Amino acid sequence: MGLADQRPHAVTDDAIVPDSQHRGLVARLPESLRGYAQLARFDRPIGWWLLFWPGVWAVLLAGGGDRWGLIAWLLVGAIAMRGAGCVYNDIVDRDLDKQVARTAVRPVASGAIGLKAAWVWLLALCLAGLIVLLQLRWQAQLVALASLLPVAAYPYMKRITWWPQAWLGIVFSWAALVGWVEVRGDHLAVLAALYAGCIAWVIGYDTIYALQDREDDALIGIRSSALRMGAHVRGGVGAFYAAAVALWALAIWLLRGDPIAMLALLPMAGHLGWQVMALELEQGEDALAKFRSNRFAGVLFAAGCFVVGNTGG
Repeated sequence: MGLADQRPHAVTDDAIVPDSQHRGLVARLPESLRGYAQLARFDRPIGWWLLFWPGVWAVLLAGGGDRWGLIAWLLVGAIAMRGAGCVYNDIVDRDLDKQVARTAVRPVASGAIGLKAAWVWLLALCLAGLIVLLQLRWQAQLVALASLLPVAAYPYMKRITWWPQAWLGIVFSWAALVGWVEVRGDHLAVLAALYAGCIAWVIGYDTIYALQDREDDALIGIRSSALRMGAHVRGGVGAFYAAAVALWALAIWLLRGDPIAMLALLPMAGHLGWQVMALELEQGEDALAKFRSNRFAGVLFAAGCFVVGNTGG
């Protein structure tokens, strides 16, 4: 029986996608709720960390080093909206997911959660995001709402372009726009450079993530940057990471105009360089580990943004 014909009735502990961290809090949930947690990827917190960090960087670089309440709301929003995005993605991609080994056991694709129940769960997560939205000033609210169109379009990108990772970069970096506008309304060139750097960073790390699915994606016609780069994945990821660092350096320069401030980027640059050099291209587990390490990369750059945005003249 092919993957496309399999219809498991439940998501069991032995049928979990390899990047799941389901043995934590999610494993303690009643079985009736566990599928919903997995549908929203609560078992894979790396996703909301990656959505969260650009917003933190923007808040700290904009001088909001004392805005811990705002940062907490951004975290709640990242968890809720990343969950909502995953539910929507799984609804749209349910037929494709059945054909890929890593995604065939996702709750909607496997039949563990029905389509109507998935839509209700999506609405509930969006309501949680609405609560966060109402904590922002109106300018930031408008910026946040503008993300809905690119979020809705994302699941279709892998069908029409070899670079769905670029579209994901637009979406997953959006919190930088929201965070900056919430703190201040000037220095938009700084924001533009920060945001563009975040997009390049996302393309880099999501290309690493896509290495896990290259064979399945090629078989069923899903496009990705990992496939497009072919034998040049290491160089391609390195180029996008280098572009990210260069754009972030530009943002810092435009804000401070001080070469010493660039030193705040060194830990992040070093970490990204390590990812590229140590990446084992044919090892899915290593690609997943390098992808997940961007959670720690976020901490490094957050520290740099705090120093640049909240110290000195």
